[in-house]
Amino acid sequence: MKQLFRIVMGFCMLMMSSQPLVAQKPNLDSLWSVWNDNSQPDTNRLKAIDKIAFQGYLYSQPDSAFHFAQMEYDFAAAKGLKKFMSYAMNIQGISFRLRGDYPRALEYYQKCLVIREEMGDKRGIAGSLNNIGLVYYNQGQFLKALEYYQRSSVIYEELKDKTGVANAFNNIGIIYVNNKDKSKALEYFQKSLETWEEIGDQRGIAGCLTNIGNIYQDQGDFPKALETLQRGLNIYQETGDKKGIADCQINLGNTYKALGDHLQALEYLQKSLMNYEEIGDKNGIVNSLNGIGSLYGIQGDNQKAITECQKAWQLAKEIGSFEIQKDAAKCLYDAYKGLGNGNKALEYHEQMLALNDSLQTEETAMQLERMEFQKQMLADSLKKEEEKLKIQMAHEEVVRKESQKRNIAIVSGFVFLLIAGGLYNRVRYIRKSRADISREKDRSDNLLLNILPAEIAEELKAKGRAEARDFDLVSILFTDFKEFTQASQQLSAKELLQEINTCFEAFDAICDKYGIEKIKTIGDAYMAAGGLPVPTDDSVKNIVRAALEMQNFIAQRKAANKVSGKPAFEMRAGIHTGPVVAGIVGVKKFQYDIWGDTVNTASRMESAGEVGKVNISQSTYELIKDDPDFTFEERGKVEAKGKGPVEMWYVSVSGEQ
Repeated sequence: MKQLFRIVMGFCMLMMSSQPLVAQKPNLDSLWSVWNDNSQPDTNRLKAIDKIAFQGYLYSQPDSAFHFAQMEYDFAAAKGLKKFMSYAMNIQGISFRLRGDYPRALEYYQKCLVIREEMGDKRGIAGSLNNIGLVYYNQGQFLKALEYYQRSSVIYEELKDKTGVANAFNNIGIIYVNNKDKSKALEYFQKSLETWEEIGDQRGIAGCLTNIGNIYQDQGDFPKALETLQRGLNIYQETGDKKGIADCQINLGNTYKALGDHLQALEYLQKSLMNYEEIGDKNGIVNSLNGIGSLYGIQGDNQKAITECQKAWQLAKEIGSFEIQKDAAKCLYDAYKGLGNGNKALEYHEQMLALNDSLQTEETAMQLERMEFQKQMLADSLKKEEEKLKIQMAHEEVVRKESQKRNIAIVSGFVFLLIAGGLYNRVRYIRKSRADISREKDRSDNLLLNILPAEIAEELKAKGRAEARDFDLVSILFTDFKEFTQASQQLSAKELLQEINTCFEAFDAICDKYGIEKIKTIGDAYMAAGGLPVPTDDSVKNIVRAALEMQNFIAQRKAANKVSGKPAFEMRAGIHTGPVVAGIVGVKKFQYDIWGDTVNTASRMESAGEVGKVNISQSTYELIKDDPDFTFEERGKVEAKGKGPVEMWYVSVSGEQ
């Protein structure tokens, strides 16, 4: 079960004071009376509804907090009170973030930032910059997150705002967690904790304790982890922060599980599930269900494990996170295997293989982020070294000009020579470091090209995003191995992976040969497209030639395996041509994908075909029917699932049957 680290938001409370957050909730009835009293000054009424939203509901019922914040915003807007408009938008952004809706959170944080910039509210600007950084962090964009954290911390330091500085320490620590530097992360978490304790802010203290406890757990110091996490849990319970309570509970469950205390682990995991369900945190719910299911599996109660992990599997698919889907698939695989249900176990084993393929792409993207992060750190280091050199050289110039006596001149000359030698060495160091940065950039570019088409990669680097595009004429190829499940039962898991990998590596090489864009693999299925992202006149012909060459490879592979007594796959292939939409899926762990009815029809061409042949649709046939390189076999109208009778053709190389 994955550890959950706590990120800390810029607290932009109603009074904007340096007072710590109190443990108890405010008197909501009294605040509600003030809000509904029309005789009260407008600012008093707005302060009351702001406290109701922020202190009363935000961390226990974020959806209700959004509702009260909207009431605050509408009233403030009608009165032209921008300060309270910004408070309301900040609360609404936090409410979306607590529920895992990061795009909506970013939308409200950015609107809040615009208002605060118009007002010249420096403390508010710093808080909004920090919160925007948190969203980018949650989306896996660590460099952007770090940029906003640093912009925020500069303002907080200028204002001598210890709360803001503590936020920055904590959040930079989490950046180091994601870049695998736990010791550096612990250093920043402890600095943050010291500052929170100096201020007396209980929620900040609890957040740091949660993060420090997770580092201790990762280091194998379980007694310290339990003690630290329990301290954090106690504070969250006092403040009524249900998100914080659930995060501590799931981490405590994870620690007890590592210690082998399954009874305690289950108790904390079930409590975390209840709290996540109450605030509607879907990611938290899935993590808790996976943890509970795997724990039942360890205890040998496989039927209960299946029940919990099946819930996690369904919800994880709704969310779309490959990582938690893989956790749920593994839990179901282990449970069905424990029950002796080989067919169901194999079904989820195949799901694990498909998700693992997707996660490899995610890990490549993550590695790209880490490399960019390290490159930025090196560039900052070089900048500091250059600044030191300038200071040293300026100092030497002053000494040289002011030195009138011969002895002082000699000493100054000697010092100058020493500094010049150091300067020479530093210049060499800077040149070498710049060469290192250049090499790292090349590695980053190569990794990006491994994930995305070249044109899309260039657009992403230039603009920071890539727009989805409509294509009028794209040919989609699907391949699928016949009776994959039965064939895989004759192979070990390692042999199965090796055989699939051999086939797909050959397919990748064929796609490169014909200028075809590989889209993705889904278990034993392979999907590619011709005519995007740059349309070409020969894309339809090339994708047909690629499909025929793939079938030829599979036939040769089968013959070779038969000689050595090994099982081999047979394959169907189908192609359809038509309009699609193509673009990047996601912002955290992205991939290039395509959508549209053309994709569905291409899949039907594959499933309605025969092994060893390439089945094409009428639209594809019309585009290549006059090409002398191909021979066609009319199939007439064939029933296709969800499509009814569809005209289909088998295609082969001229001269072959």
